[in-house]
Amino acid sequence: MGALLSSISTLIPFLATLAAVLAFLLLANRVLRKRWDKQPEAQFRFQLIMLSLTLAAVLLVIAVMPVSDSLRGQFLSLIGILLSAAIALASTTFIANIMAGVMLKTIEKARPGDFITVEELTGRITEMGLLHTEIQTEFRDLVTVPNSYMTSRPLKVVRASGSIITAEVSLGYDVPQGRVMDVLREAAEQSGLKDCFVHIRELGDFAVTYRVAGLLEDISSLISARSRLLSTMLAALHRDGIEVLSPNHMVTRALPADVRVVPEPSLPSGRDEEKKPRVEEVAFDKADDAASAEKLRQLIAGTEEELKTLREAEGNQQTVMAALHKRLQHLQTQLERADERVKSDGESPTSR
Repeated sequence: MGALLSSISTLIPFLATLAAVLAFLLLANRVLRKRWDKQPEAQFRFQLIMLSLTLAAVLLVIAVMPVSDSLRGQFLSLIGILLSAAIALASTTFIANIMAGVMLKTIEKARPGDFITVEELTGRITEMGLLHTEIQTEFRDLVTVPNSYMTSRPLKVVRASGSIITAEVSLGYDVPQGRVMDVLREAAEQSGLKDCFVHIRELGDFAVTYRVAGLLEDISSLISARSRLLSTMLAALHRDGIEVLSPNHMVTRALPADVRVVPEPSLPSGRDEEKKPRVEEVAFDKADDAASAEKLRQLIAGTEEELKTLREAEGNQQTVMAALHKRLQHLQTQLERADERVKSDGESPTSR
């Protein structure tokens, strides 16, 4: 009987510690979820904190186990070996995605709302988590990409200050080079691009390949700008009497030499163009909401920094601080609404 009581008494501290650790993990999970429920970008921090707390809890439980010091040391060594094996064997999957997610957050090269290209995948970022990044393509689809994929391949991010838009066309050697360059440069300027230029890309067997390019400052219309550039190029070439047709075709067509394959000009009216919705507004709805939420977070951070500076400054700044507090509350309200839109955009039709 005494031996049984002695065994129970040695287990009580271990069981109490185990219960306390489990209660702490459950409480931490509940508190953090409630605190960051309306902040999608905080999911990264939540997952990282819970992972660290769980690992620390396992080590604490092993430290208070009612076993000998040598056996406890063996348990700790086993945990170290398992962690090392997991890092070595799963470096291309789970652990690699966590490390890649930390790296993406640390370098801050890309943020929600940015246009990116990873190999053949092009779209806008909607979410950046600990394990994956969600990208919305131009077809409005949501693509989940592992973070290890993002870091192991060249990642191209469109700069917010603007991007170079390009298009190519092949024309025959019978068309003067200077004439072509002037027409293409004017077409690029009419499409809304700035600092336009034209390069010769290739001298082929039957045609010359020209590349026209220009700076697009409003990157929110990236896809529409490419289509608009091609449209203005085609219209400008036809207006100038330059046929956009392979020279090989001249051998087989039964047409007089003075006949040009140029359609009659029929450009859509500006009123019709205004009625058409931009493709970016339809394709990148969730990405637009994510970008708006990211901008609001930056404004909130700037407002909080201004409040901190005013609190530390000398003198009576109550009026300015009150205005900043009101602005901060307004921005936080807008952020909550933007986060709700992002969540609703990400829900499947069956879950709504």
